[in-house]
Amino acid sequence: MSEGIDAPIRVLIVDDQALMRAGFRALLDAEDGIEVVGEAANGREGLELARLHTPDIALVDVQMPVMTGIEATRAIAADPLLSGVHVVILTNYGLDEYVFDALRAGAAGFLLKDTEPAELLHAVRVAARGDALLSPAITRRLIGEFVARPPDRTTAPGFETLTRREREVSALAARGLTNEEIAAHMVISPFTAKTHISRAMTKLGARDRAQLVVFAYESGLVTARER
Repeated sequence: MSEGIDAPIRVLIVDDQALMRAGFRALLDAEDGIEVVGEAANGREGLELARLHTPDIALVDVQMPVMTGIEATRAIAADPLLSGVHVVILTNYGLDEYVFDALRAGAAGFLLKDTEPAELLHAVRVAARGDALLSPAITRRLIGEFVARPPDRTTAPGFETLTRREREVSALAARGLTNEEIAAHMVISPFTAKTHISRAMTKLGARDRAQLVVFAYESGLVTARER
């Protein structure tokens, strides 16, 4: 996030629908502590503006001309200069393959375009803190829909360096548990649980908790349960 205790959360909006961009801008600009730094009509423009403004949050539509939201997300995640940019995918379609592909590409989470205004504002603040924009309920739904059949099972670099505790907290996070629930399960403090998760993310090169969930399943650390 931008430096300074009172610095506003800087948001970039990337959507090919002008009306949608205008609606998001009006909502975000009216909120104290949030500033819209730019708008883009496709993924390529979004990537260029991300490099120009280095926002805290990029709200990115999935399907756009020139460069899709997934392609833009992958490019942002691959750029070391944009490591502080948290991509939140916008979709009309709910939990579809686009969403999981976006999480694999490096997105911090996703929102439905018809989400309530209060939920959108909350999501921006959550993602800006570096927390995964995946509530336990959404994580479990995501697991049920897609992770039971990942197309390419691979082991993330650094996976073998995880300690037993780090593997355990990663598995619990991948099942949708919060830090508090993980702490209760392992009989440790929430701070210790968060520390283990942070260390696991660092070793795996995960940008956020959402990617930790993806790595945990694709590496076979946990397997999807029956819905």
